[in-house]
Amino acid sequence: MSNHDHHHGSDLGTRRLAWAVVINLLLTAAQVVGGVLSGSLSLVADALHNFSDAAGLLLALVARRISKRPADEHRTFGYGRAEVVGGLINLTSIMVIAGYLLIEAITRMFDRPEVDGWMMVIVAGIALVVDAATAVLTYSMSKESVNIKAAFLHNIADALASVAVIITGTLIILFDWYWTDIVATIGISVYIVWMSWSPMKRCIRILMQSVPDHLSIEEISQTIGRISGVEAVAHLHVWPIDERTNSIEVRVAMREDSGLGEADELRCRLRRHLEAEFGISHITIEVLPKSRLESEPLITPH
Repeated sequence: MSNHDHHHGSDLGTRRLAWAVVINLLLTAAQVVGGVLSGSLSLVADALHNFSDAAGLLLALVARRISKRPADEHRTFGYGRAEVVGGLINLTSIMVIAGYLLIEAITRMFDRPEVDGWMMVIVAGIALVVDAATAVLTYSMSKESVNIKAAFLHNIADALASVAVIITGTLIILFDWYWTDIVATIGISVYIVWMSWSPMKRCIRILMQSVPDHLSIEEISQTIGRISGVEAVAHLHVWPIDERTNSIEVRVAMREDSGLGEADELRCRLRRHLEAEFGISHITIEVLPKSRLESEPLITPH
């Protein structure tokens, strides 16, 4: 793909995100008005979920632009983690909203307000159409970015929440089961927390520089130890720079009588193996005589 094609694809993705933000904000406003007029807390819950998704899409849009900036003297690793920070802010706000809705639902158990079922069904039906349209806009982009994939999954969750509100409104129209509105609100809130928990943990793991889930320190150290010329392994660190790039830093010991040429050749072999077997592209290797590493915990190859 040429640079022009890549730039065009990026612009198209940005426009799709912008449209998704606009229609979700319009939907949120319609749902809040509908929820207030109908007296439905579950409709307001769905509206707040939609707003959180709109905010998430907006954060993804802003973070997408920031993350494209090249590394500079202040951010030597680049700006890739902007998407992770944006995602964590979004997910935290979702958790807060879910907690608020749960408290409101419990309070309403004692108030038992009247709810307009027809208003619920009509507004939730419109929401279902908009959620489907947003999912279509973000589907192709979700294959390339974990951050946008999370936004796509949240839109699918929104669609399911709209279905729940439609069912609740129908039950109120047919049987006057007003308690179903409270049950739906609690269900939507719990579902929001359940959907958000996994991506939130991922964001925290990246920001805490934890070893990526698909990599094993033990396996990497054993692989390094099996390379010809390696006497021992020490000071091994693996961490994610952003969603797509992982980094490794390691010290390896070689024979005392080895020369600089052998050290350079060993570094090249190690780099090729780490890139090929683990997909790690940012690699820092220090090769030293074994006596220099005696003060550090060593992993001696089997």
